[in-house]
Amino acid sequence: MPDALHGGAIESRHDHLLPPQLRASADDAPQTRQLAAPQQQRRHWSWKQVWFQLHWFIGITAGTVLVIIGLSGATLAFKDELLDLMNPGVRHVAVETRTPLTPAQLSNIAAAEHGQRVASITMYAEAGAAPRLFFAPKNGQRRGESIYLHPYTGATQPALAGAEFFEWTESLHRWLLLPRDPGRQVAGALALCLLGLALSGLYLRWPRRPLDWRTWLTFDPALKGRSFLWNLHAVAGTWCLVVYVALTLTGIYWSYDVVRDNIDAWAGKPPRMAQAPAKKGGGKAPAVDISLAWTSFQLHAAGWTLASVRLPTRAGEAVQFTWLASDAPHERARSRMSIAPADGTLTESEPYSQQALGSRLVNIIYPLHMGTYFGLPGRIIVTVASLGLPLFAITGWMLYLGRRKAKRAVQAQRAMLGAGAQGKTPGTDSGLPTLVAYASQSGQAERLALESARALQQAGVAVDVQSLDRFDPAQLRQYQRALIVASTFGEGEAPDGTRRFARLLQQTSGMPLAGLGFGMLALGDRHYSAFCGFGHALAQQLQALGATSLFPLIEVDKHDPAALAGWSTALARCSGSAIDAIGVQEEASYADWRLARRVLLNPGSQGGELHEITLTGPADAIWEAGALAEIIPCNADGSDGDGSHPDSAHHAPRSYSLASLPSDGEVQLLVRQERHAGEENQGHGLASGWLTRFAPLGSPIRLRLQANPAFAPALVDVPCIYIGNGSGLAGLRAHLRARQRAGLARNWLLFGERQQAFDSVCGAELQGWLDTGHLARLDKVFSRDGERQYVQDRLRASANELREWLAQGAIVYVCGSLQGMATGIDAVLQELLGQEGLDALLAAGRYRRDVY
Repeated sequence: MPDALHGGAIESRHDHLLPPQLRASADDAPQTRQLAAPQQQRRHWSWKQVWFQLHWFIGITAGTVLVIIGLSGATLAFKDELLDLMNPGVRHVAVETRTPLTPAQLSNIAAAEHGQRVASITMYAEAGAAPRLFFAPKNGQRRGESIYLHPYTGATQPALAGAEFFEWTESLHRWLLLPRDPGRQVAGALALCLLGLALSGLYLRWPRRPLDWRTWLTFDPALKGRSFLWNLHAVAGTWCLVVYVALTLTGIYWSYDVVRDNIDAWAGKPPRMAQAPAKKGGGKAPAVDISLAWTSFQLHAAGWTLASVRLPTRAGEAVQFTWLASDAPHERARSRMSIAPADGTLTESEPYSQQALGSRLVNIIYPLHMGTYFGLPGRIIVTVASLGLPLFAITGWMLYLGRRKAKRAVQAQRAMLGAGAQGKTPGTDSGLPTLVAYASQSGQAERLALESARALQQAGVAVDVQSLDRFDPAQLRQYQRALIVASTFGEGEAPDGTRRFARLLQQTSGMPLAGLGFGMLALGDRHYSAFCGFGHALAQQLQALGATSLFPLIEVDKHDPAALAGWSTALARCSGSAIDAIGVQEEASYADWRLARRVLLNPGSQGGELHEITLTGPADAIWEAGALAEIIPCNADGSDGDGSHPDSAHHAPRSYSLASLPSDGEVQLLVRQERHAGEENQGHGLASGWLTRFAPLGSPIRLRLQANPAFAPALVDVPCIYIGNGSGLAGLRAHLRARQRAGLARNWLLFGERQQAFDSVCGAELQGWLDTGHLARLDKVFSRDGERQYVQDRLRASANELREWLAQGAIVYVCGSLQGMATGIDAVLQELLGQEGLDALLAAGRYRRDVY
C-alpha cells in the first residue's frame, strides 16, 4: 500500500534507473546527491510538452499585443451602429413624401457648393438614408474626401462625430499605428501567432476519445484556484477556436501582398495597381449628365439596396455601377453594370451569381472577418471572441506566474534541504546533528521528513537527512537524537527499499543504542489490520536495543491533521522553538475532475467487474508513469463519503494506479468493482461503487495526483520486466506507454487473469505492442483455463530468461495484489537470487512494487 499521506510534488532519486555499469556506487554517493537528483530527471519531452511550451511562450509574448487587436476589432464590429448613435439625423433623416434627389442632382449640387470634382456617389434604397459622396483626390492625396448629403435637399450633412476615433482604431487594428506596410506585416505575424495558439490549444486539449462533447465544451464554475483558471482558459478557447481560425486566415490575406496576390491570381482577379497620389495638372473630367444612366440602372437592377455610381473620367466612358441586391448572401456579393450616359444603353452586366467561383470566394473574406456573413449573430460571435483575447491573456499570465512561483518555491526548498542534508546548517545546538530519517514507499514519508528537516533548520537545529534504504543500522550510534518518519507497506511490512535495513536491524541484537533518543511518526492506513505496523515494529526494536523514546509514537491515518499537529508540537519541543504545522497545507491540492467515461472491460468474467474509468481535469496536470490518483469517494446517493458515515475511517481517500500519461489528455484508471454483504451502498465498495456504478457521467470527482517515486519509470536504455495481475495492469500500462514514446523497446510483460475468453484486458493494445516490437516478450497467464497457473509460476519456469535479463541490468516492476501474486514473485526472486541478492536488487532500485 502506498504511503498514507499527501500527494503533491514529491522529490525522488533516479540514480537507480541506470544499470550497474553506468551507476556510481550507492555507498559512495553523498546524501546531497540523493536530494539533488530530481534536477537530473529525464530530459525527454513528448510532442505534447513541446507544444505546451510553445503555447505558453507565444501566449505571454504575442498574446499581450493580441489583446490590443482583439479590443480594437471588437470596437470596429459595431462601428456603424455606434456612429449612428453618436450622430442622430446625419446618416438617416426623417422620411419625406417628396421624391429623393437623383445621383445627377446630388453630384451637381455638391460640385457647385464645394468646387471639387465628384468621383462617385453611393445611393441607398432605404427611405431617409443619406447618400455618401466621394470627391476626386486632391494633389498629393491617395483618396478624396467624402461627405453625406441630405437625400431630399442635397445639403451637406454635418461631419460625423467620432469618425476620427474609428479611423484611428482601424489603423491600430490593421497595422498597430505603424507605417502602413511594416504595420501590416507585424499584424500578419500576430495573426499567425493567434492561429498557432488556437491550433496548439486544440492539440493540447485533444482527448483519447474526441467525440465526447462534454470534455470539449463543458465549463465547471465550481472549480477553484488554478483548476478554475485552466478550465476557463481551455473551454473558452475551444468555443472560440473556429472564430480565431477564420479571423487569422482572413487577416493574413490583407497582411501580406504575396498571399493576397496569389489568391487573387487564382481567383482570376486583375492584378492590383499601386495607388499613386494624384498629379497636379491632370486636367478636369468632362461634365457628363448621368440621369439617363441612373434611370436605365433602376430599370435593369430591380430590387437593389445599395448602388455605388462611379462617374466617367474621360469622354465616351460608361458610367460604372456596383450594386447589392436585396437577396445578396452577404455585403460584398455585389453585381456590376456599365451604362452609356448618352442614351442609357446597357453595355455590360455581370450579376454576382454569374461571376467566377474564385472571385466569389475571395469576396467572402471580408464578411467572414467581420462576422457579417452570418448576419447579426455572426457579428455578435466575432465581437465576443475578440473580447475573449484579454481573457486568455489574463488567465494565461496568471497560470504562468503561478508556475513560476511554484518553481521558485520548489527550488528554494530544494536548496534549503540540500544544505540541511549535508549537516552544514548553523544553529544553537552545539552537539551532534539530529538525524531525520525516513522509510518511504511512494514518497510521502520522504516529503514529510524533508519538510520536518527544513522546519528544524529554521529553528536553528543542525540536521542530517537520511533515507533508511541505504542506511546501515550501525550508523545509529553516531547520533544522540533521531526523528524517523516510517511508512507501513501492505500488512505491517517495511517499504520495499527499507527491507534490508529492517532485516539488518533485527540481526544486530547485541548493538547497544542506550545513548540514542528517537521520535517516530508512523504512517499507515486503517483499512489494514496492521495499522502503522512497521513504525511500531521499528520503535519496538530500537527500544529493545536500548534507545529511548522522546515522545509517544504518533500514528497518522491518511490526512489526519490532529496527528500532524502532534508531530509539529513534538518537533517544537525537540528544537525549543515554535514549529509551523507540517504537511497540513497539502489538503488544498484536491481538485474536481470530471467523470468522462466508464467502460466495462471484462463482461462475463468470473471475477469482479473491471472498468476503465476516464477522468478529465486541469489541462496542465502533470504526472509520470507509476503515479497514483488519490480519490475521495462518495456514497451511492452522492453524499460526501468523507464525513457522513459514523466510521470516519471508512471514508478515507482511496489510491489508484494511473493507467495513462499526461500526453493522453486524460486520467485513466482500471477499477475493480468491490462487492460485500450488507445494505450500505447496495453492497458495493465505497470508492469502487462510486466510480464504476453510481457516479453520473460528468459528475465531479475529488482527486489529487500523488507522485510515487518508488515506482518511478525507467526512461533510459535498460531492459524492464513488468509483472502484474488484474487491475494491476493499470500502472504497468502507463509505464509501457512512457517507454514506447521514449523509443525504448526491451520490455517483457507477464500478466495474469482468470479466463482468456473474458479477461483479456486491453488485449488489442498489448498485442499491438507485441506486433510492433515494443514488447520483446508477452506472457499472458490465465489461472482458470486448463492447468491452474499464476504469473509467479510462469516466472519460475522462465528462470533462465529472467537471469539473462537481470544480468543485463533489467528493472523489475510488480503491480497488483500483494497477497498471492506479489508475495509469489518475491519468493521466486529470493529463490533465484538469495536474500542478499534480493536486498541488492532492492537497494539498487531495480525491484519496484506498487501492490495492494
